[in-house]
Amino acid sequence: MGTQTSVRRLDLGYFIRPASETGGPEPRPEPALAYLVRHDRGLLLFDTGMGEGSPETDAHYRPRRRSLRGALAAAGVTPEDISLVVNCHLHFDHCGGNPLLAGTPVLVQSTELATAMRGDYTIDRLVDFPGARYEELTGEAEIWPGVWIVPTPGHTEGHQSLIVRRDAGSVVLAGQAYDTASAFASAELAARAVREGEKQPLPSFPGWLRRLMDFDPRRVLFAHDCSVWEPAE
Repeated sequence: MGTQTSVRRLDLGYFIRPASETGGPEPRPEPALAYLVRHDRGLLLFDTGMGEGSPETDAHYRPRRRSLRGALAAAGVTPEDISLVVNCHLHFDHCGGNPLLAGTPVLVQSTELATAMRGDYTIDRLVDFPGARYEELTGEAEIWPGVWIVPTPGHTEGHQSLIVRRDAGSVVLAGQAYDTASAFASAELAARAVREGEKQPLPSFPGWLRRLMDFDPRRVLFAHDCSVWEPAE
């Protein structure tokens, strides 16, 4: 992969995850992060933020939005410059800016799109909008040279992650495959222990984790955590 490929984080605001969803006694503020990938083929946007919400959703999550247009402007680009969109999944906090990019191809797993289109899943108008242009995938794909999509189901059945191969090592955009870098780190160590012959009991981990590690990532980035996983060495 050429040295011109780069990945830039975009801050699209934050929301407050209620205590009922954190597994603990307190609510937790979480960032809404997207990633801009510059490649010889063009500009790819991984996730698009919270966009326009609904009264019920806003009351539940108390979002503080930063506009996608403003975040892109800070990176020196406009929505019209984006060549391709990849959503890790179609919940409102990951696809909210998609209507701003009407006409731009959006890559999504077929399972995820079918679930979203059935309704009662996300904010419908963020998925089914004028100019929506979906390109459905069924499984893994190299979408541009050195840029891979790998299914990472768990948070949703159709969740997917993006891998960007670079001269300095691969970058994984994991979306919400894991909520935090520390949770990913624990799972990666469990997979390593299994690989090195450690006996059970060990924490469980999804089978796709091995596939992500096949790309020898140097950095793994997340949708709701500003921390970054890097290999111990």
